[in-house]
Amino acid sequence: MKQRIAVLVSGGGTNLQALLDKEQAGGIPSGEIVLVLSNREGAYALTRARNAGKAAFTVTRKQAGSQEAFEQAICRILEENGIDLIILAGFLAILSRDFTDRWAGRIINIHPSLIPSFCGAGFYGLHVHEAALARGVKVSGATVHYVNEIPDGGEIILQKAVSVLPGDTPETLQKRIMEEAEWILLPEAAEMVCRKLQENGGK
Repeated sequence: MKQRIAVLVSGGGTNLQALLDKEQAGGIPSGEIVLVLSNREGAYALTRARNAGKAAFTVTRKQAGSQEAFEQAICRILEENGIDLIILAGFLAILSRDFTDRWAGRIINIHPSLIPSFCGAGFYGLHVHEAALARGVKVSGATVHYVNEIPDGGEIILQKAVSVLPGDTPETLQKRIMEEAEWILLPEAAEMVCRKLQENGGK
C-alpha cells in the first residue's frame, strides 16, 4: 500500500514541482502525494499543487493565533488525510519539539548545503549560498535529512556535492544546487523513506 505524503511549502515550490514530476513519471512507486500545505497565503506552490490535481491547504501562524494552535491545525489536516510522511520542501516555519516528536521518523527536509556546513538557525534560502561563498568553499551541495527539534539537526538520509565555480553569485550557486542536487535527491529520498515505512508496516 502506498504511503500517503504531505508536502509543506512556503514559497514558489520548485522542489514540490520536482516531486510532482517524479511522481508523474513513476519515480515514487511506494508513495503518493496527497496534499500540499503552505504557511503563506497565495504561495505559488499551491497553484502547482492544484495544477497537479492535489488538495491544497493554507494554515498561517497569524490566523491560528499561536504556535500551538498553528501546529494543531496542521496536525488536524494531516491526520484527517491519513498522512504517513511529511516532506518539508522550502517550508520556512520552525516546528516545535512536540510536533517533531509526534511525527518522529516521518518528516524529511531538503537543505541547500552539505550539512553540517552552513546549516541551523538563520541558514535558509540565499543566506546559505551567501555564507558558502563568503567562506570560499569549493564544493557545496544539498542534504535530505530527517527532521527533529533542532533546525537541520536530524539524521542525514542523502547528500550530493555540487561544485562552486569561479564568479558564482548566491543566485547562480542556488540555481545549480537546485538543478544538480535538490531536485534529484528529494524525490529519491521520498521513495527511500516511503519504502522503509512500508517495510516496517507503516511504522
